[in-house]
Amino acid sequence: QVQLVESGGGLVQPGGSLRLSCAASGFTLDYYAITWFRQAPGKEREWVSCITASGGHTNYANSVKGRFTISRDNAKSTVYLQMSSLTPEDTAVYYCARHPFCLREGHDYWGQGTQVTVSS
Repeated sequence: QVQLVESGGGLVQPGGSLRLSCAASGFTLDYYAITWFRQAPGKEREWVSCITASGGHTNYANSVKGRFTISRDNAKSTVYLQMSSLTPEDTAVYYCARHPFCLREGHDYWGQGTQVTVSS
């Protein structure tokens, strides 16, 4: 069974940091790119970041560039999203999703999401 499970969300103050994890099982993570999406209440789902299967290339939305870092540890079947300098605009449910490449459309499996709340 293919499964992606996000964790690491929670409540953090503006300017704080948080690291999200996306744990994969039921498939070989080494062969897939992983994308982070987020969705805030009342807003459309937003593409955040992607990392290729080898970890050799990464991409970021302009809204998070310079603040977020995506990485992966294929030996641990886990992809990470390190978030820094957080603002209330980063409040959302964060999802990870699977794709053969770092493309915007066509993800076939999604995690359940983890809530990130940035508030003072």
